[in-house]
Amino acid sequence: MLEGIKRDSMTKQETKSLRRDGYLIANIYGKGLENINAAFKRNDFIKYLRNKTSVAFDVNVDGNTLKVVVQEYQKDPVTSDLLHVDLMVAQPGVRTSYKVPVTVEGTPKGLKNKGLFIFHKKRIPVKCTIENLPESFHLQIADLDTGDSILIRDISMPEGVDCFLDPRVPVVGVIKAK
Repeated sequence: MLEGIKRDSMTKQETKSLRRDGYLIANIYGKGLENINAAFKRNDFIKYLRNKTSVAFDVNVDGNTLKVVVQEYQKDPVTSDLLHVDLMVAQPGVRTSYKVPVTVEGTPKGLKNKGLFIFHKKRIPVKCTIENLPESFHLQIADLDTGDSILIRDISMPEGVDCFLDPRVPVVGVIKAK
């Protein structure tokens, strides 16, 4: 479980001081809940996120254990350091927007025909409850030839999960190399 501290002061000086000490600034929010301003050790947060197996994960802030999902993050444009993260509490029974990762399996046959494999969408936005949330959308790409794509409409959505993207949006594809 990821451990964090609750921030008491919201001043610019306090935020800079926490970042200098190696902390990542975070906001934790949810429907009908009071916002929690928190901070996590940056390196611990990154290591934990790389090794997590599900979209939702547990954090402990000030003695409270919450199941959260990363909604958005901000990076420094020059150094690419993580600066800020927004965490949404995954409440049971509440229908919310999530971004589900896309995983692929196989090697497209279009790569032998001088094609390039492209991820158009690494995450697909869906609206559902946390109980119906899929861990990922797993796609078989071995049959993709040059010029072929897998679209949103080609992915079967589980019961209770709605995707609000246009069905013609490509997820992955093989394009012809120039």
